[in-house]
Amino acid sequence: MQGFGGHAEKISMNTPDIPLPAASRRSLLALLGAAALPAPALAQGGWPDRPVRIVIPVAPGGSLDILGRTFARAITPGLGQPVVAENHPGAGSNLAFELVARARPDGHTLLVGSDPLAINPSLYRRIGFDPVRDFAPIIELVRAPQVLVVHPRHPATDLASFLKLAREAEGAMTLASQGNGSIGHLAGAVLTQRTGIRFTHVPYRGGGPAVVDVMAGHVEALLVTLPAAIEHIRDGRLKALAVTSAGRNPALPQVPSVAEQGLPGYEVVTWQGILAPSGTPEPVIARLNAALLEALRRPAIAEGLARQGFALRGGTPVEFGALIREEAARWPAIVRLAGATLD
Repeated sequence: MQGFGGHAEKISMNTPDIPLPAASRRSLLALLGAAALPAPALAQGGWPDRPVRIVIPVAPGGSLDILGRTFARAITPGLGQPVVAENHPGAGSNLAFELVARARPDGHTLLVGSDPLAINPSLYRRIGFDPVRDFAPIIELVRAPQVLVVHPRHPATDLASFLKLAREAEGAMTLASQGNGSIGHLAGAVLTQRTGIRFTHVPYRGGGPAVVDVMAGHVEALLVTLPAAIEHIRDGRLKALAVTSAGRNPALPQVPSVAEQGLPGYEVVTWQGILAPSGTPEPVIARLNAALLEALRRPAIAEGLARQGFALRGGTPVEFGALIREEAARWPAIVRLAGATLD
């Protein structure tokens, strides 16, 4: 176990038959308009001329895995070749990142990327990729907040009562995350910085095992990406005290944000999207962007993602690249202040 220590600055990032929340309906309408544009012509050289693989940097079962497999299936018919999702977990996702960074840039190897791509260079002493130099952004698909959850019988009923109990525990209250240096860990570090309240950090290898242990009562609280916990919250197996987006999430409108519960400006949001190795031809990038954008606006996919707590994004490779550059520049100072390092 490792205590939340140091100080951190505010992090600010910017199914069918299920009604789509109002905010997500607006996102979907924007996507519909963008996807109505003509698709780019076929890439030169007859791409793809063999199966395309989407590398998923985590074990099966989590939100990133579900996202990768969903879009692999969705774009297969339009590309005319199988799109196969492959899990390559390990070393905090670095194995997958390095695999894709070193892959041949011909459009046949893609990556489901998320915030660890920008965070990890600040966490690890030796790393085999650069998040800006070694990847070609294709499209940002979704964003999602962290959610603070406890066991249903936990005495806290909101963030204020939770923080009161944590303060009285004088650092002994356990607060779990998806792993050391994960966005959940850093969200906890920011909470410590904003309140002065310390916790005993319990890092897990992924959100799934952490969720199970909170439900079993082995740890007191957890900050985890919302889609990993949302069904357990709906079923009453977890109690949600706050989300880390600037406002409430349309999928759980009854759960207030941290910001509206006395910590204005607090915002920690994860992003997830698709990238290729740097040097991948622009016509391939453009065709993939169009195919993924078209898949993202399909009602069955869009409504399912919204129900899980994702905010739909879309957009261009240029916009996604700007986000990654911004994130890569922001994280080093935050990780340093959080005191999170890994070998």
